[in-house]
Amino acid sequence: MIEIERKFLVKSEDFKSDAIKNERIVQGFLNTDPLRTVRVRIKGDKGFITVKGKGNQSGTTRFEWEKEIAVKEADALIQLSEPGVIDKVRYYIEVGRHIYEVDEFLGDNSGLIVAEIELEDEAEDFLKPSWLGQEVTADIKYYNSQLSKNPFKTWKK
Repeated sequence: MIEIERKFLVKSEDFKSDAIKNERIVQGFLNTDPLRTVRVRIKGDKGFITVKGKGNQSGTTRFEWEKEIAVKEADALIQLSEPGVIDKVRYYIEVGRHIYEVDEFLGDNSGLIVAEIELEDEAEDFLKPSWLGQEVTADIKYYNSQLSKNPFKTWKK
């Protein structure tokens, strides 16, 4: 129930040609408090509810609990969520022995593309493909819970 993850900006769309699959994700937040974020998500044809705890100082490690729920229930909970539903397409790309999950945001976050990689250990080595840009793991503004409140379209370029 501990998640170790690093997050990066994506500097080109070259990842799309290497994707092994993609799926649309719609998610809302019932609580965006950084100490205990509660997310409801419809991913493809499945629903999920997820609770995430506060990240450590580097932002790489935090508590995460997730349970699959019926899509009908997930949809009803999304209707109750805080303003700022996230809509995105997630691409899965194998790079070495890891899978990058690359989110291309839609709607109010259109133009933002972020890659995440889950690791077994914070110090684990991993390959960095050419399309991978600046690391933003510890930058809270790139958390989906924050993008729901302060979408990319409102940022000063």
